[in-house]
Order: sequence, then C-alpha cells, then structure tokens
Amino acid sequence: MSVPTKVLVVGTGFAGLGMAVRLKQAGIEDFVVLERAGEVGGTWRDNTYPGATCDVPSHLYSFSFAPNPGWSRSFSPQAEIQAYLERVAGDFGVRPHVRFHHEMHSAAWDEARRRWRVETTGGEFEAAVLVSGTGALSDPRIPSLPGLDRFEGTVFHSARWRHDHDLGGRRVAVVGTGASAIQFVPRIQPEVGHLTVFQRTPPWILPRWERPFRPAEQWVFRHLPAVQRLARAGIYWGREQMVAGFVVAPGLMRAAERLARRHLERSVPDPRLRARLTPDYRIGCKRILISNDYLPSLTQRNVDLVAAGLAEVRARSVVAADGSEHDVDTIIFGTGFHVTDVPVAERITGRSGVTLRDHWAGGMRAYKGTAVAGFPNLFLLVGPNTGLGHSSQVFMIESQIAYVLDAVRHLGRTGDVLEVRQEAEAAWDAGVQRAMARTVWTTGGCASWYLDDRGRNTTLWPGSTWRFRRRTARFDPEAYQVSPAKAANPGWRTPPILVNSPPT
Repeated sequence: MSVPTKVLVVGTGFAGLGMAVRLKQAGIEDFVVLERAGEVGGTWRDNTYPGATCDVPSHLYSFSFAPNPGWSRSFSPQAEIQAYLERVAGDFGVRPHVRFHHEMHSAAWDEARRRWRVETTGGEFEAAVLVSGTGALSDPRIPSLPGLDRFEGTVFHSARWRHDHDLGGRRVAVVGTGASAIQFVPRIQPEVGHLTVFQRTPPWILPRWERPFRPAEQWVFRHLPAVQRLARAGIYWGREQMVAGFVVAPGLMRAAERLARRHLERSVPDPRLRARLTPDYRIGCKRILISNDYLPSLTQRNVDLVAAGLAEVRARSVVAADGSEHDVDTIIFGTGFHVTDVPVAERITGRSGVTLRDHWAGGMRAYKGTAVAGFPNLFLLVGPNTGLGHSSQVFMIESQIAYVLDAVRHLGRTGDVLEVRQEAEAAWDAGVQRAMARTVWTTGGCASWYLDDRGRNTTLWPGSTWRFRRRTARFDPEAYQVSPAKAANPGWRTPPILVNSPPT
C-alpha cells in the first residue's frame, strides 16, 4: 500500500533540505523527503576524502535564511559543511519528514490518478508533486578501462573514500586532476610509498587565499549578524564581477591566466614538469581550481606525473595512453560524476511513458532549469544549465526553491496538474544556448565535463546569478498547461515566504 503525500522531495543535500525548510515555513506539513543514505548532507556527506574543502567562501556557501557565524575558516572544510547541514535539518524541524534508507527506484506519472507513483527501497509513495533534489554531483563516474575487473589491488572513487584502506607505504595511482584530486593528492603524498598521478589535461590553478577566522570575528558575526550579511554581500558582488570574463568577453580572462602562470612558476621550479602542467586553453574553459599545495606536492621525490590518461589496467600495474607501465597496488579515481547523464533520469517516467533519460536523448534541457515538458508536476532543483563557474550554487538553489514553492501555491489555487509547454521549454533552451555560444566554456578551446557528448553545454548558467533570480522570482502560469481540479485545494493556500534578493 502506497503512502500518500502532497509533495515528495528526493535528496537531502542543499537542494532537498532547502526545499523542505521552505515548505515548512510556508505552512505545508504534508511532505516527505526521501534519502538513500542514513544521514542528510548529499555531496558533503559522501565526499569525505582527505582535504575535502569548499572552493566558495564560507559566508556565501550557506543558506541565506540560516547564516553560520561559527565557520572556522574563510573556505569551509567538508566536516563543517556537513555539520551545518545536519544542524539546519534539526533546527528547522525537517528530520521528522525524512525517510532515511529510502532510495528511489522509480517514479512514474499516473495519468488516471494525476499523481506520481514512486517506488523506493523502503516502500511505495504517491505524491501530487515530485521535486528532485539529487543534484549533479551525486553519482561517481569511473571510466570503463580494459582489465579493471582483474586488478588485484584496491580500487575506489574519491567520493567513496576507503578510510579502512591504509595508504602507508603503498604504490598509489591517482586517475584525474580535477577539483577533488588537487585536494587529496597533497594530503596522501607524504603517506604513500610512491604516487603516480595520471593527467589527461592540466587544469588552471589559482592561489587559494584563505585564513582562519579569529574568535573575535566569530563573536562579531554571532552578536552583530548585520556584519556577516555585509560580508556575504561583499563576497557575492565580488564574485559577480567575474561573469564578464566567463560570459561576455573571454579575453578578460588573460589577467587570471597571468596570475595562474606566476603561481605555477613559483610552485614548480623544474621547467620540464612545469611544461606538462601548463594548459593550452583559455582559463575558465574548464573548472578553475584553487590550491596552494597541489603543485608543490607534484615536485616531491615520491611523485610521478604522467601527462596521459589511463589506457589499461593489469593485475598489478596500470598502462598509460603513452604506453608507459607503472606498478601500483591501489587505484584512486578522481574522475568526477555523471553530470550530463544523471542516473536519476532513467528512473523518472512522464505522461507518455517516456523516461526522462529518453526525453533527453538530444541533450538535457528544462524550462528555467526546473520544469520539463511531458512531466507534469515534476520540478528539478540543480537541473540543466543551473550550474555555476564563478559563485555559490546555493544561491541558484534558493532561486529555484522560491519558484517551485510559488508553483505549489498556484496548484492550490487553480488546479492540480501543471505541465510546462513544449514551446516554452524550447524557447528557454534556445536562449540559453545562444548565450552559451560566446562564453569561455564554448570558445576557450577545451573539452570539459560541462559539455555532453554532442558538445552542448547543458550544465552551466550563461549569465549572472541575479539575472537567474529575476527570471525565477515568480511562477509564470502562462508558460504552462494547467489542468483544473474539480475544486481548488484550500490546504495548499499558503502565506508568502520572502526569499532574499541578491545581497546588498
């Protein structure tokens, strides 16, 4: 027997928790949050690798409605962000709504009942509205390599770190040089016997300007919250200045390139190693990384950098694309996530019996990154083209949450089924891709995980975050087909929730 609910939210990272908090603040108590793990946190619960730290300043990488005056550093470490999310879940009364160890196996639209039928590992649910807050960084990606299944050593992905596996004295291969690898490589380098780092494309790396917050600063943030809001606003508008280089005039990124080159020269004295670490594409085309210790770690005597991807795995060694063979007993993949082919899309079936994955066969797309034609009463948080290359994803998430909450109110007033019009979705996607054509992500001369297998950037938002917030400030019923209910549901009529504008 299925459990009925008005709103079913999937995931308890920033997106799912934020949606749950806003529902409660709006007076909607009839909702359930599904979580496949045993604790809230999403990405920040799962990524416990050594050195895991946010690359967005702490005061901006948090909910506007739940400031944290107790951050220990200007860039928050993983454990503090996880503790923050757990605290938000408790302080705002979300935990009673969460069903832990409930992984969603399938969600199918039932046209006759005008409801979503959702099957999970813990039972079946029925919901009027389905909100997916699983995000893009939830399912690790391990490349398909010949011989990997015959490797006699230990293999794991950085997002599933094996803390029970002692790396002391071992011969370790690290595959990938992205945002995770540059954080854990310096931490494990002093511990391992030998470290071989396989790099397909060198990243641009900028210095990490960070510092601990002094107790006096924390006291001020706690007792004078306006000061923390001012700090948040300063960080926000400082980050927004970067949009011009990413989106409007990529040539403006040359100053950042010069800074990155100087950082590389100071960190790596050996010109031959430095040449292998020098990118040949415009900075910003791939994700810009920040680190003070990654580059120096590669100069240590127990480290080899192989400027080639991994081609084959043997029983006790790995073979690079350049033909070199390296003896290893541990392989750590820092190879990212399924971003443009999110697995949750296989599990959601819309009105016509077509899965979201099949609907996206030509590339992911969604109206305002949130609604998909043919999938009634489905809303995506951190959907297509809502990612960022310059600022806090939490800001975008809060913008989408406000839009979804307004849509839920509209359902209560006028009908029980909302489905975005195909023409509205197509026009939105066309506008996004037109704007994308002039960005550094398209013109910068690289291949990145921002792009799908057709070369379309279906990941990032090509503009400022405040423009996205303006576009999602209110629900726009004219873009939707509304199927009226026999009677409006008074239980869905909720008082307005004030969502912060861009920090001022």
